[in-house]
Amino acid sequence: MQSPLFDQANLEVQAQQRFALQNPQMLRVHLGGDVLAVKGAMVSYQGQIRFDHERAGSVGKLFKKVVTGEDISLMRVSGEGDVFFASEAGYVFLVELTGDALSVNARNLLAFDSTIEWDIKRVQGAGMLSGGLFNTTLQGTGTAAIHTVGQPVILDCSQQPTYVDVQACVGWSANLVPQVVSSMNVRSMLRGGSGEAFQYAFSGPGFVIVQPSEWTPPAAGGGGGGGGGFNLGGLLDG
Repeated sequence: MQSPLFDQANLEVQAQQRFALQNPQMLRVHLGGDVLAVKGAMVSYQGQIRFDHERAGSVGKLFKKVVTGEDISLMRVSGEGDVFFASEAGYVFLVELTGDALSVNARNLLAFDSTIEWDIKRVQGAGMLSGGLFNTTLQGTGTAAIHTVGQPVILDCSQQPTYVDVQACVGWSANLVPQVVSSMNVRSMLRGGSGEAFQYAFSGPGFVIVQPSEWTPPAAGGGGGGGGGFNLGGLLDG
């Protein structure tokens, strides 16, 4: 049988690394320890693999998931073999954490080493008008895989104030503390506005990842990574 389908670029990648890109839009993980992945991200696997629902791990974290609507439903992947992950044909990027932290929109998260700690953090200044905004923080040592809709850009926030549409923001270095600001005046908002009402405002040493596409905002009070929830003030900041 002959076809361009069988070109070398489409054949399995025999990589030595635990996390490797099968191609720009697919992640291949060789299990040698458990991996946490977003439910629905697995597209194929080889070997003896087990998939289990990953509990929040603490009452506090479970409470955050329920009240914020941060849609990070994880599964623990264990066993021996290789697992392939992808999401909406997004471009996959690997991030090596070495004791530092990354804040990620849950809708852009794919998979990460189980040694990495995760938690849900409230974005300061995200009040009722913006629906309440929350991100997932990854911290520790290990590899994390994120995906973006289109080719992203990394912006340096140390040179000048940087503003990013909340639905186009993939993540940022966790040392940054963004604020939520509005570029629309009340009259414009009452008339419907442009749909660009709220942005993250970054300033200081660090970077922000921006994708050339905007996620559909979650329904009011509903789920969705980086999306709506209750305005609980400092209750969820810990």
